[in-house]
Amino acid sequence: HVQLVESGGGSVQAGGSLRLSCTASGYTISDSCVAWFRHATGQEREGVASIDADGETSYVDSVKGRFTVSRDNGKNSVYLQMDSLKLEDTAMYYCAANKYPSFPCTLEPTWKDYWGKGTQVTVS
Repeated sequence: HVQLVESGGGSVQAGGSLRLSCTASGYTISDSCVAWFRHATGQEREGVASIDADGETSYVDSVKGRFTVSRDNGKNSVYLQMDSLKLEDTAMYYCAANKYPSFPCTLEPTWKDYWGKGTQVTVS
């Protein structure tokens, strides 16, 4: 049974930082693609950042230079370091993972078989 559990969300002032964690069980985080998505009230879900099995990363334009996705294979966890946070970063943040390495590693939800329950980030 695969579980992804996010943590690290909270309330922060604009310009501040947060570090989100996504820890997996029943799944090896380094085997495939893991991505962070966010969903703000009244807006569509948006892919934010991804990291593939080779460690290649990808970001949506709005967070480039501010967010960094990384992985700790020993802890079976993926992280999202968020710096210079803006009001528009307020959202529920989810991590999601591909079931198969052969699936494309994109910021689209299409290929994501496993999802966490999310962690709230509020910037004020």
